[in-house]
Amino acid sequence: QVQLVESGGGLVQPGGSLRLSCAASGSGFSIYVMGWYRQAPGKQREMVATITSVGSTNYADSVKGRFTISRDNAKNTVYLQMNSLKPEDTADYYCRATGFGRQYWGKGTPVTVSL
Repeated sequence: QVQLVESGGGLVQPGGSLRLSCAASGSGFSIYVMGWYRQAPGKQREMVATITSVGSTNYADSVKGRFTISRDNAKNTVYLQMNSLKPEDTADYYCRATGFGRQYWGKGTPVTVSL
């Protein structure tokens, strides 16, 4: 069983930056594929970025060059550094862990990009 807790969301102006964190409890963190997803009001949840156990990353086209996913296996934590934020990045951001045939989700943290 893995529990995920996101933090770091908030209100930021366009062009600003935020860093989201996702702390995982339970064993086996280093093996899991970790990902960040987001869901804007009235829209489906979408993949933002993923990172494998060996550090291979994948990004949605809409965030390439602006967002960076990273992980610290010693701290059981995955991060999402978000730069050059745009109003269309406004959404609830969720952390996901996938491995051993299971998936786990956090409860999300809200990000609002507005003047």
